[in-house]
Amino acid sequence: MQDRIIEALRSGAHADALALAREAVAATPHDADNHALLALAERANGDLAAAMHAINRAVLLAPDNADLHFQRAGLLLAEYKLDEAQAALSRTLDLDPNQFPAYILQAQMAFGRGDMDEAERLQRYAARVAPEHPWVRTIEGMIALRRGDSMRALSVLTEAAKQMPDDLQVLYALGFAHMEQGHLAFAESAFRRIVEASPNQHGLRGVLADVVMRQGRPDEARQIVQPLLDNAETSTHSLKRLTAGLELRLGRLDEALALLRAAIAQEPRDPETWAMAADLWRRSGRFDEGREVTDAALSKHPEAAPLWRLRITLEPTGSDEAKAVVDRWLALNADDVNALEAQMLMMEVRGDLEARDALAQRIVELEPGRSSAETRVFDRLIGQAPEAAIAHVQALIAKMQDEGLKRGLMAWLGIAQDKAGRHAEAVQTWLAMNGAEAMIRRPLTVPGKASGTWPELADVAAGAPPLAYLWGVPGSGVEKVAAVIGNAGYPLRADRIGPNPPRDALQDPACIAAFNDGTLTGEQALAQWRSALALRGVPNGAIIDWLPYWDNALLHMIRPLQPEAIVLIALRDPRDMLLEWLAFGSAMQYALPSANEAALWIARQLQHVLVITRDLLVSHKVIRTDDVLGDLEAFAGEIGGGLGLEQILIPQPELFGRMGFPAGHWRQYAEPLAEPFALLSDVAQAFGYPAN
Repeated sequence: MQDRIIEALRSGAHADALALAREAVAATPHDADNHALLALAERANGDLAAAMHAINRAVLLAPDNADLHFQRAGLLLAEYKLDEAQAALSRTLDLDPNQFPAYILQAQMAFGRGDMDEAERLQRYAARVAPEHPWVRTIEGMIALRRGDSMRALSVLTEAAKQMPDDLQVLYALGFAHMEQGHLAFAESAFRRIVEASPNQHGLRGVLADVVMRQGRPDEARQIVQPLLDNAETSTHSLKRLTAGLELRLGRLDEALALLRAAIAQEPRDPETWAMAADLWRRSGRFDEGREVTDAALSKHPEAAPLWRLRITLEPTGSDEAKAVVDRWLALNADDVNALEAQMLMMEVRGDLEARDALAQRIVELEPGRSSAETRVFDRLIGQAPEAAIAHVQALIAKMQDEGLKRGLMAWLGIAQDKAGRHAEAVQTWLAMNGAEAMIRRPLTVPGKASGTWPELADVAAGAPPLAYLWGVPGSGVEKVAAVIGNAGYPLRADRIGPNPPRDALQDPACIAAFNDGTLTGEQALAQWRSALALRGVPNGAIIDWLPYWDNALLHMIRPLQPEAIVLIALRDPRDMLLEWLAFGSAMQYALPSANEAALWIARQLQHVLVITRDLLVSHKVIRTDDVLGDLEAFAGEIGGGLGLEQILIPQPELFGRMGFPAGHWRQYAEPLAEPFALLSDVAQAFGYPAN
């Protein structure tokens, strides 16, 4: 009878298997194996509760059978009873330490809850039982992937896939490893095979659609997600938002907005959906629709500050209509700090600075440390009474418990000390702040030699897409160059500076030494760079790539393989660079270990620029940022000329926000920073800046 039940299950005759299993249990109710087979049949027929009842009975009849505990763990996992499943797996291994699947399942559970150390421990135990089993390699690859070593993950998982080419777990992990490496076509192939073999893998359809869309096929991606939209259980608000993005790529604005409205109705608290909808309402001029939808949501959720802020943006900036929205918000609660903050910003836009300052003071009284209001209180004090600003910030620091917020306030304290003429104290404040942040910032790169033997500069290939690299040391003002490029609408990518950078050789400063010792070739680096472009949203190869560092070692790739590339280098007086970096940090988030070490590093970095400009090693443009606002048109023109453009959009001064210190401000620090400035004197003069 048991063989007949197993055969029926294997052949997919689930109803027959269930009938046979019930018959077997009725005939021999004390046979644990029959109850276990009944559990399998009940599960195959979709009745998890009945399956759990049957396996519980089997375990009661044979409590020392490790296989039964393992089967029970699988059912508990299906019901998301993770703690009970963990206990069942532990009991499995107590009874049979060689129960290989239990180690694998426990490792997968540890991986799922983010405990990589435990997953690795269990993977090692599994490897002792079956060292060559592809599931062991799969867990190893998944751990490597989670720890950021996508190249090792891909290597291990590729080997596992050779052994078990149709295993869905292996394919799943392999697909994500290919995604991390930017191999979108291979990732798509792996995910498609899973979806075809297991159509109920609903979540993976969204991933597959995303991979297809990144390859520039939104119409196909749209078809992939349609079955999910048709199913009430899988048609989530996030899926509707994803599909709205696909509709936009296809130029179907009405369909996109309809999906977003449905997503909002389903989950009115999702900020991503609201942001996307608001952007479409503004871009399409459908402000009335936006007001209608937002007001309807506010009537149900009047406490939702993000909705009020969004509602304000649907009126002309600073208008009476926008003010009326703020007034409606305040009418609900006159002491609501979020509403008061909106009113403060409204007064600032409308030019009523006295009212703005009064509101800022009221907000900090209600909520000390509120950054938007504290900033305006600080700005007022520093303009009118720097000594009072120092006392105010010191009092805030004394009250603050959060160490990160304290470090931010130390930056303010240094600026107040600068304004008050206490330059030596400002230096000490900034050095203390940077020392406290050193462990959470990037370590300084190790520059290679500026001069060397470089490959021949190749001829530019016809039809090569436009390419530029942008770079500047901390304090150089490179972010101002980036702001002009981005404002003009050119394909700037600043993702290398952010939390999700591309995973290619140019992101890793270790490539400097690898280029120089020959362990990394230009061809290898270029292949990695190109493979990451699709994930970075660069379908046609045209890009202005903002690099976190520069070294002339990169010429091993650029000169022979990317002769069309233009290198844009931001530059100002190196002593002003050091001071700016010390006081305001940098977009690249490099640690500043000490003023002397930072000065030496800047000098070494700029030696590479001197060699480029002297020997004309690559097409380049040095863009001076000493006085950006002095002649904004000329500054933008320098950037446009460097990119080979005849004209470029001139930005408004507000684009740059706080401007930092003016050119030559370093002279105020000639005494407290005499030693590091001396280390920068030669390179400053080499670029034409005066010695004093």
